[in-house]
Amino acid sequence: MSHGNHDVLIIGGGVAGLVLALELADWRRVTLLSPASDDQGASRWAQGGIAAVLSPGDDFDAHIADTLVAGDGLCDEAAVRFTVEHGPSAIEWLLSLGVPFTPDPSPDAGYPYHLTREGGHGARRIIHAADATGLAVMETLQAHVAAHSAIQVLDDLTAIGLIGDTAGDCRGARCLDGRGQLHELLARDTALATGGASGLYRHTTSPHPASGEGMLMGAELGAELRNLEFQQFHPTCLYDPQGSPFLISEAVRGEGGRLLNVHGERFMPALDPRAELAPRDIVARAIDAEMQRTGSDHVLLDIRHLGEAAIHHHFPTIQAHCAGRGLDITREPIPVVPAAHYSCGGLATDLAGATTVPHLYAIGEVACTGLHGANRMASNSLLECLVFARSCATALNRQDGPEDAAAQAPLISSQAVGSRLADPQALAGIREGMRRVMSARVAIVRRDAGLAEATEELDALQRELAPLLTACTVSAELAGLWQALRLARLTVASALARRESRGLHFNPDCPGHAQGVPRPSRIHLADLD
Repeated sequence: MSHGNHDVLIIGGGVAGLVLALELADWRRVTLLSPASDDQGASRWAQGGIAAVLSPGDDFDAHIADTLVAGDGLCDEAAVRFTVEHGPSAIEWLLSLGVPFTPDPSPDAGYPYHLTREGGHGARRIIHAADATGLAVMETLQAHVAAHSAIQVLDDLTAIGLIGDTAGDCRGARCLDGRGQLHELLARDTALATGGASGLYRHTTSPHPASGEGMLMGAELGAELRNLEFQQFHPTCLYDPQGSPFLISEAVRGEGGRLLNVHGERFMPALDPRAELAPRDIVARAIDAEMQRTGSDHVLLDIRHLGEAAIHHHFPTIQAHCAGRGLDITREPIPVVPAAHYSCGGLATDLAGATTVPHLYAIGEVACTGLHGANRMASNSLLECLVFARSCATALNRQDGPEDAAAQAPLISSQAVGSRLADPQALAGIREGMRRVMSARVAIVRRDAGLAEATEELDALQRELAPLLTACTVSAELAGLWQALRLARLTVASALARRESRGLHFNPDCPGHAQGVPRPSRIHLADLD
């Protein structure tokens, strides 16, 4: 079934997608594909805040320098400067919409809102809404989107692939509704805001993580993927094997939280002069090593010394959540463990969010802009969403009036599918197998032998899944699993190709930096064939 012609189709209803929709809607007709699951995506769970130069004592060059250090030589400096310099105006825009950031009532405050500090930052530059910044931003943006007459929100469709034409352009998306019926949404311009690929792993910081489906959709049309080997593990996810994932914000360490091993011993000061405020790749590896050294399955994050009043003031959401799980963080340390958190790689884009495929854009975690390099610095993620969504909107708003999407080159026909339903248990088993392989072989520390084993095991899982694509009726789960498996294989290929250890990619078989100018990894779906 065809849903006519759309002007701009945005796939994804997190912060990036919502910002793009709002910034476009006064100039272009917007269709926002935002399934109900997007409401539980990564944006909503972002706790710490948004990094930006807001204090009179801070400056652009300092933020840029901190970001470049965290990115371990692989950042695109032009992208870093672009992002940092556009940060303050993005924050002012959010304030104009009414985002309830936490004020700073101190008489000597240099900025009206409280600024905290997180790992890798040399200054307090994280603006936040208590410890639930993502939720506050999402709810504000959603209210404005719902009130805008030029934005059509479709919450009953899930994108399973993009539509291409014989000229190589993107022409929209193929989607499934709740009954499994296929719909084609033709569009003049399409923007992916589908999130990252943390769902490739067993343990994540989000209850409903994306598994790189949007990245693979773009790659299927020929878009370039970059830096897939740099998967960030957040150092401090609440350790609770029986409960759902819950992130313990970096701001907890920014306000003085100390990491202890299970014997109550602090270990970070001996490893890095920045101690608990070292960049995430360093802290996550240190925790992983300490767990192996002590034979434990977690470490401890202690903030008892801050006092009950300060804990309740700065971290009410974290305190309440932990209390609901029987943990009083004012009296006992928080058990934590690293978990898959953020994909620094993705679809390569320019400063306007354009991919290498005409009329296809990517913003947010699905994109690789060059900002993060080999390791994302804390709270630069929501900043990137804001800046690049607004930049993308500016580029799209400069285009001429809408044109009929059907008047371009002929569409590439979709593949026929079978009539029977895929066994849900079989699909769940393959997905769990993929996550087991990625967590065991392609996580915080990876070795050549393990990566080779991962290649073989993922290839076997894909051979097991492949027959179902033609024998079974297409479903969101089947399509998404096929995309996730291929992205996992591309991730392993990227990791094997990087013959050095840099940032989030740590391989003891090639422990040092490679000689010469560091380069991002580039890979296409055709590289698997």
